[in-house]
Amino acid sequence: MKKWLVSLRNDFHRHPELSMEETRTTGRICEVLKNYDVEISTFDDMTGVVGIVCGKKTEGRGRTLALRADIDALPVQEYGDRKYRSVVDGVMHACGHDANTVIMLGVVRKIHESGLIEKINGTVKFIFQPAEEKLAGAKAMIAKGVLENPHVDWIVAGHMDPNLPVGTVGVFSHIGHASSDPFELVITGRGTHGASPQKGINPISAGGYFITALETILSRCINPADSAVISIGTFHAGNAGNVIPDHAVLKGSIRTHDESVRKKLLAAVEDLVKGVDTIFGTTSKLEVKPGAPLGVNDRGVCKFLHDASVSVLSEEKVRTLPFHMGSEDFYYFTEIIPGAIMRLGCADMESGIIAPLHSPRFDIHGDVLQIGTDIFFKAVENFFDVR
Repeated sequence: MKKWLVSLRNDFHRHPELSMEETRTTGRICEVLKNYDVEISTFDDMTGVVGIVCGKKTEGRGRTLALRADIDALPVQEYGDRKYRSVVDGVMHACGHDANTVIMLGVVRKIHESGLIEKINGTVKFIFQPAEEKLAGAKAMIAKGVLENPHVDWIVAGHMDPNLPVGTVGVFSHIGHASSDPFELVITGRGTHGASPQKGINPISAGGYFITALETILSRCINPADSAVISIGTFHAGNAGNVIPDHAVLKGSIRTHDESVRKKLLAAVEDLVKGVDTIFGTTSKLEVKPGAPLGVNDRGVCKFLHDASVSVLSEEKVRTLPFHMGSEDFYYFTEIIPGAIMRLGCADMESGIIAPLHSPRFDIHGDVLQIGTDIFFKAVENFFDVR
């Protein structure tokens, strides 16, 4: 099993695909599912796969457990000379979605080969979701009805964690990830020659003031006990050093772990934009796009994953995690049904596998694939009370 898992992961890793472009990945998943007599559903207008395994003991509808894996890669150029290095320039599985996918395929195989299918009273639904990196895939699959026919009672998922050594895992107790609201601010001024700044309105100055004032929002408007982050990732303006441009474009994100803080921050940023326009005479347009929801894990499902993990590893190898400032579109599922996501340690100091997620040097220790498979297989056993 381990050799098969590693080989399959390496194949996915060599052939990464960006969000909503996961055509080969979708096809490869289907190939594996067909080997284990899984009922497969794909979509005409998007990538992704749903696999359904119906227990032989099912009477009526029975209960349904969904296991979700994200399948997309990132626009990152991979570094290093690993044999399984990405063959696609500028695209890499730098977030471990290839491993997440393979673990759930491992569960499919283990259910098939162990004979567990004969003992299950209900359904196991495997959701291989595209476009997590765009925070769009979960919503799209929900719209396709993946939580119905049959209706999903609980949903679980796993993700790689390079902050944890391989052989350990982390489980949340409730809140897991931050909400994330990306925004774009277009500041329009009046262009002029750099020698005559008084004839123009400089959007760069206005943008610089906006960035500086953001720190005041966090320090003066938000309780220090509350966690919140406002980050500016891009600031583009002008093309020549001696010309004041007409406009500047800034892009960033707002993250927090509390819905009331989220609303307060959004209102404060809008007020700041109005103040910048008043001070500098600019005309600005702020567009906030709803991003990932607040990462709420169901407490009961968290304990469920904790118990499965302890059964496979041991109590001392299972850690309770604090919340992350990162975001996850998995939580679109948990807005509808109970669910939880856990983290699987994939780092190994001795092998030099320590790079963070989204790094061009990110990698995993192969043992995490078997560990993840065993934990989620145990979760299936426990869900259907099969001993």
